[in-house]
Amino acid sequence: MLRYLTGGESHGKCMLTILDGMPSGLRIDKSIIDEELARRMVGYGRGKRMRIESDRVEILSGLRKARTIGSPIAMMIKNIDQSIDRLPVVLEPRPGHADLAGAMKYDLKDIRDCLERASARETVARVGVGAVAKILLSEFGIRVASHVTIIGSVESKARGLGLSQIIAVAERSPVRCADPKASRAMCEAIDRATESGDTLGGVFEVVIKGVPPGLGSYSQWDRRIDADLARAIMSIQAIKGVSFGIGFESARRMGSMVHDEIFYDKAKGFYRKTNNAGGIEGGMTNGEDIIIQAVMKPISTLRKPLASVNIKTKRGVKATVERSDACAVPAAGVIGEAVAAIEIANAMIGKFGGDSIGEMKRNYKGYLAQISKF
Repeated sequence: MLRYLTGGESHGKCMLTILDGMPSGLRIDKSIIDEELARRMVGYGRGKRMRIESDRVEILSGLRKARTIGSPIAMMIKNIDQSIDRLPVVLEPRPGHADLAGAMKYDLKDIRDCLERASARETVARVGVGAVAKILLSEFGIRVASHVTIIGSVESKARGLGLSQIIAVAERSPVRCADPKASRAMCEAIDRATESGDTLGGVFEVVIKGVPPGLGSYSQWDRRIDADLARAIMSIQAIKGVSFGIGFESARRMGSMVHDEIFYDKAKGFYRKTNNAGGIEGGMTNGEDIIIQAVMKPISTLRKPLASVNIKTKRGVKATVERSDACAVPAAGVIGEAVAAIEIANAMIGKFGGDSIGEMKRNYKGYLAQISKF
């Protein structure tokens, strides 16, 4: 099974991760990882930090001649801004951030010690792991993409798009939105928020195509694939909600308008004409595209800060102001792809086993043959 840990601080020397459990024999193209890291850095509304950094991965272990050898894969992404020991003391916690609760939990007298690790800079390591997971999934024809559907009060009308459409249109948008008209309106909304010293959140959607039926299980609560995916998405900084398929809309509909009817064709087997379930039923993938929506709150660092309390003097003050983004929803979508890819890769390894990619493919091929006869 896949497992990984990340390490590093926002303004420390680097961000690190160790990925364990990847089968041997998988060719890893470093440029693919770098491309994913670059996608995380872009997006209208990103702050000055993204103009400073130039994220590139250095693979320290786990490969020989660009192929996995079954041992842990260690990756490092260096920070260009390594000013951690020169940064000023922070005593004014930001509402909405980990600042106050983190300082209290770890008995920290300088909030800097908390925010350096709580920062979303940590996600650069997870995007690196997610890139490796995507490489594994591509061996089985599984692809992952995302697009932004809401920023502030602006909502995209581009719903129900196929993965190829999302990639073709959204990746050309400055906010990674597949609706060009909404994309322009989102940029204008971000401009207004920036001018007023405020921030904006939104919603992104992750689409995973080519996943076979049967990943996950109904047999135990902790083996349900939607629970794994929801936990992974919720672990991204500033994410406040996750849904699958039509999500909360299902609460307003009759059952006959929610559940996806089942059909059969001799050539393609069982299939659905709708995908309200988002590709998951009973804690298992059902063969349809997995569709996940995630809600991201506005960034908690405001240039016109909210009221706070100095943790040393206990006097009322304005919250500290750190270098930050006005909107990070487009980047959050890329991170969402990464953590979702990790969970699907883990489920694939769990179901099909194998210490090498060749063994895993043989097992996968046998499973496809089995379900084709069902």
